[in-house]
Amino acid sequence: MQMETMHIIVVALLTGMTALLAHKSVAVFHDGIRPILPQLVEGNMTRREAGSIAFGLSVGFIASVGISFTLSTGLLNSWLLFLSTDIIGVLAINAYLAFGLGAIWGVLVFTSLPAVNSVLTSLPVNFIGSLGELSSPVISAFALFPLVAIFYQFGWKSGVFAGFMVLLTRLLIVRFTALSPESIEIFVGMVLLIGIAVTKDVRAKAHLGGGASMFEERTSRIIKNLPLIAIVGALISAVASMKIFGGSEVSIYTLAKAYAPGVSPAESASLIHQAALAEFMRGLGFVPMIATTALATGVYAVAGFTFVFVVGYLVPNPLLAAVLGAIVISLEVLLLRSIGKWMGRFPSVRNASDNIRNAMNLLMEYALLIGAIFASIKMAGYTGFMLTTAIYYLNEAMGRPVLKIAAPVVAVILTGIILNLCFYAGIFIPVK
Repeated sequence: MQMETMHIIVVALLTGMTALLAHKSVAVFHDGIRPILPQLVEGNMTRREAGSIAFGLSVGFIASVGISFTLSTGLLNSWLLFLSTDIIGVLAINAYLAFGLGAIWGVLVFTSLPAVNSVLTSLPVNFIGSLGELSSPVISAFALFPLVAIFYQFGWKSGVFAGFMVLLTRLLIVRFTALSPESIEIFVGMVLLIGIAVTKDVRAKAHLGGGASMFEERTSRIIKNLPLIAIVGALISAVASMKIFGGSEVSIYTLAKAYAPGVSPAESASLIHQAALAEFMRGLGFVPMIATTALATGVYAVAGFTFVFVVGYLVPNPLLAAVLGAIVISLEVLLLRSIGKWMGRFPSVRNASDNIRNAMNLLMEYALLIGAIFASIKMAGYTGFMLTTAIYYLNEAMGRPVLKIAAPVVAVILTGIILNLCFYAGIFIPVK
């Protein structure tokens, strides 16, 4: 009981602080919200307008990835916690309200999770268990975002070369190691993306000295708010250390296995290290995009380059994890100026951030659709498939009232509800 109380307090502090940072336009989780916050700071946009945009950008991820990942693993995640506090913080009329509402959100999510999970998994058609089928396509497809970004930005020839290298990497990793191939794919893909971008600029003589001046003012604003950012980095590492949180799609399911009852300490440690490595590689892949958007807007990411997740996984003591998390995210911020100077010399590297974001959205839409098909078939065979498909295309026909990225998961959840109602009406028997 004492441990659970500590968990609630730390989660409440975390979500309260992330809402506060969003309110002050210091840091947000959603990359798409970051560019609109300077307009809010400069008075060119009202909180209501900015909040409406934040809600529209985030609700699909909260409803799909956030809720489904948490219900299927029992772990809190970034989409469920931080996207919601992005919205709360941007809409809140003052800092006190932002912190208070953010803290309440964290407490509600954490305390209601076991009850909600228990009720939903006890239904005749266990659609929450079926949602676990979303994970494999999401993880595998997401690892390809650097490759798709190369196709977008540099054309098919560079894309084919990069595709061959990524495929070769995957084959060698699967054949000769026990490592997660997806995390290595992200790393290799990002190295290729940056390498191709730099090579293109060097050949075109497009690299210019002194290009970092455009980033100077924005960087100074982030550094000025470093104490607040460090506190959030500390809290994220602490929550991850408490074994109640999974930072991203490449680690959350591995961590759920590691923390499951009955898993031996040795196997658990191995799975945790595997999750940490996958998270570290994913973090390396995100450095260019997070750095670019932060330098261009003066708004940082609440989890920084996401290396604070890795700290939390690997350090079992929450207090020590908090100290190390604060140090890690502080070092990231202090390195931003150097990163900005380097990126300022290569326009193609700066431009890659838009292609990375487009690639991620495209792949997530594709992966969640495939995962939804897997989940619906597991739930009720091709009856489930028929219902999910019909609901998905009903959303398309209605002009997408539900965002395309969220539509597959919403369709699966609605399919589960309909099938349970059909069971109680006596016209459907669940697949065993």
